[in-house]
Amino acid sequence: MPAKTGQQYIDRLKEAKNNVYMHGERIDDVTTHAATKNVVQSMAKLYDVQFEQKEKMLYTSEQTGDQVGMTFLRPKTIEDLERRREAIQEWARISGGMMGRSPDYLNAEVMAMGVSNDLFAEDEQRFADNARRYYDFARENDISLTHTLIHPQVNRAKAQHEQKDANVALRLVEKQKDGIIVNGIRLLATQGGITDEILVFPSTVKPAGELDDPYSLAFAIPNNTAGLKFLSRESFDYGKNAWDHPMSARFEEGDAIVSFENVFVPWDRVFVCGNSSICNRTFRDTNAVVHMSHQVVSKNVVKTEFLLGVVLKLMDAIGIDGFQHVKDKGTEIMLTLEAMKSHLYRAEQTAKLDQWGTMTPNFEALNAARNWYPRVYPRLNEILRVLGASGLMGIPTEADFHNEEIGDILNRGLQGKNMEGYEKVQLFRLAWDMTMSAFGSRQMHYEYYFFGDPVRMGMAYFDGFEKESYKAQVDEFLKSIPGVKPTLVRGS
Repeated sequence: MPAKTGQQYIDRLKEAKNNVYMHGERIDDVTTHAATKNVVQSMAKLYDVQFEQKEKMLYTSEQTGDQVGMTFLRPKTIEDLERRREAIQEWARISGGMMGRSPDYLNAEVMAMGVSNDLFAEDEQRFADNARRYYDFARENDISLTHTLIHPQVNRAKAQHEQKDANVALRLVEKQKDGIIVNGIRLLATQGGITDEILVFPSTVKPAGELDDPYSLAFAIPNNTAGLKFLSRESFDYGKNAWDHPMSARFEEGDAIVSFENVFVPWDRVFVCGNSSICNRTFRDTNAVVHMSHQVVSKNVVKTEFLLGVVLKLMDAIGIDGFQHVKDKGTEIMLTLEAMKSHLYRAEQTAKLDQWGTMTPNFEALNAARNWYPRVYPRLNEILRVLGASGLMGIPTEADFHNEEIGDILNRGLQGKNMEGYEKVQLFRLAWDMTMSAFGSRQMHYEYYFFGDPVRMGMAYFDGFEKESYKAQVDEFLKSIPGVKPTLVRGS
């Protein structure tokens, strides 16, 4: 089937009966369970938007002639990149950029891995063929994906094979005629129970070595595969109405530990099997990290726009928009927004065709943005909290306003500059849910660690940055100073 509707997304989940555990029990139906039904409806809305805005969200598949999701598009021109970004941002605006794992994130990864698959053939040609065919399958069937990326946090000072219990992390157990058997734990599947399939990312191994090869895997399987369990954290959707919890009551994606209990993976779903060298190079050598970063930066532009809008509304609501220090805080967000837009514009407008004929954004611009945003987002969060001040504590519920005895008191006592208390508190509850609720706290933590530890990312960025040309500029300047003698030979 081609691009799916929201109802088709829901019907698939009902039929799949994914093995999901939360709050000490197995969830029989994620489409009706209190902890997941609301985010399922929000995901369904994304898929319905594809048909509400076909010209922006769908394109014609070269393979089948069907209408498929624009976020699967393999860009061949800069205009294609722009079209894909517009579709990404259309989805992001539905949640104010607060759904970090909307389907487009992994759609971009599957596309890149599918068309730039030579790396996988270093082990066996069939793995490259599998990656290409899986991209076709995911695109033509509008597969929604979760993923796991990292091993459990047992002892980060040791490699997987050196762990006290080396059988905790997901590993290759056996190669069979028809496929492989894998067993162990992986982290951390966002939207784990509310998607069609899981993509096991090739977790990097440093240094690459044969002893960690059994942990070096990449494959994709349905979420209802026998032996596969999603062990979800506590839900941050507390079953409240969307007035009281405007974000968490609709966009709580959830995160899950993934347990593989001797799971069988058919050979045609395997991309990497026991090769740490390939695992270490997958994201770079397939350009997957570039296309995934393009999706993330596109989404974060929308997220910053939305946060700025909330800050501006809050300023106006309580009449603080004329104060110098308040304007300065607003300026910080505006500068962040324009910087992110500039990174994105440069990435697209200086994109180049890669060796496979895919128009690939400028990674220098995207890499700067993805390293910078985790460092600055906590500050944006802080600005919203600081400006909200005690108003983020004085936020009665909608039910309080409808109480005959106290409703009028609250409506008058909590009024703003140009609005009644009911309207102002709704705005402040939105600000609270974005920053101070469990959902809001998770948002800040999530952005900070989106691509990994920002310090480690910063070290990698520094090490990979081209430095010699900048040092050469200084050398040329020093040489140009009149009367300066050439460098003396030490000891002369």
